[in-house]
Amino acid sequence: MATEIFSRRDAVRLAGLFTAAGAAPLLRAGAARAQATGASPDAPLRIGYLPITDATPLLVAHNNGLFEAEGIRAEKPTLLRSWAQLIEAFLAGQVDVVHVLSPMAVWARFGSKAPAKVVAWNHMDGSALTVAPEINGMADLGGRTVAVPFWYSIHNVVLGMMLQGAGLTPVTRRSGSPAANEVNLVVMAPSDMVPALAAKRIAGYIVAEPFNAAAEAQGVGKVLRFTGDVWRDHACCVVLMNERDLASRPDWSQKVVNALVKAQLWTRDHRAETARLLSREGANRYTPHPLPVLEKVLSPAGTDRAAYLASGAIRHADWSNRRIDFQPYPFPSYTEELVRRLKGTLMEGDRAFLDALDPAAAARELVDDRFVRRAVEAVGGPSAFGIPAGWTRTETIAI
Repeated sequence: MATEIFSRRDAVRLAGLFTAAGAAPLLRAGAARAQATGASPDAPLRIGYLPITDATPLLVAHNNGLFEAEGIRAEKPTLLRSWAQLIEAFLAGQVDVVHVLSPMAVWARFGSKAPAKVVAWNHMDGSALTVAPEINGMADLGGRTVAVPFWYSIHNVVLGMMLQGAGLTPVTRRSGSPAANEVNLVVMAPSDMVPALAAKRIAGYIVAEPFNAAAEAQGVGKVLRFTGDVWRDHACCVVLMNERDLASRPDWSQKVVNALVKAQLWTRDHRAETARLLSREGANRYTPHPLPVLEKVLSPAGTDRAAYLASGAIRHADWSNRRIDFQPYPFPSYTEELVRRLKGTLMEGDRAFLDALDPAAAARELVDDRFVRRAVEAVGGPSAFGIPAGWTRTETIAI
């Protein structure tokens, strides 16, 4: 699994992309491309993705012909190697739909002024804090280094909450060792996290699957806590589309979202099949991950949950969370709480735009839920996904 998902060089690239000035050339290129080609409903759908479980609905929809069933021609999804490449391709109009980390969507819309809209959630939970075998609690991370995949990630947000709950202070130190009550955070490519943990260069990492399952499979780390056991049913990645498409070809946009909603519904009932089609053993070889690792995430053994309850990786048995789950509706309460939490999360780079964001106003501007509501209603309504009939919920966070 030597796919590079992120690096410090990507952090520098993204820091430039997520500013109005840095994004401007790409946005101009995207606008020119749209003007030249036109917003034709007959144009093939272009999908960009990273080879991780976050991309599941996009890949399932393609594999199962769900876009074609809606009357849309879809090209084979384009595998990109970093978040920077993914965002560049989206801003420049080279792809029409992508999955991005939910805090990254906030940064894209309000930091770079990109015409980006969240049209659905891509998945829930599906992440964990994985640590070296000798780490038995959050307190053991004091004076150590923990890796995150990106500053603007739900992983960094949840890690900050857990560290503060344990009386630890997250810091970013380029030199010297953190104090006993500090935990040094570094950005690291997920593919580098497992070998770094095995080599004792870091004490742990927090990231999306299947990199937590990979550490378990290789015997180099263990799950200390699942993020979904801290923030119940949180969104990790969201589906991002250009608001130009939503306005100029609404029927086409509706069909795209219809297919993604149906893909999530299918995945909920076909978890083992999903693991296979995503794996390197699958016909399309969407990802480089071996089937057993993906099965541990999507279709785990029945004994796994009891083991995680015993170890404390799962503390809220009554939440009945799955390791990864799928529900497409983007609850406003989540986006609002995410903006609040981002304001208090440690991260490097220019974050001044966050200070001016009102959570409720940001949620209204960032998210367009018209299409996903109609798509969910068409497959049986909110109950098909086990969500409240009123399209509202209260965020539950418990360290």
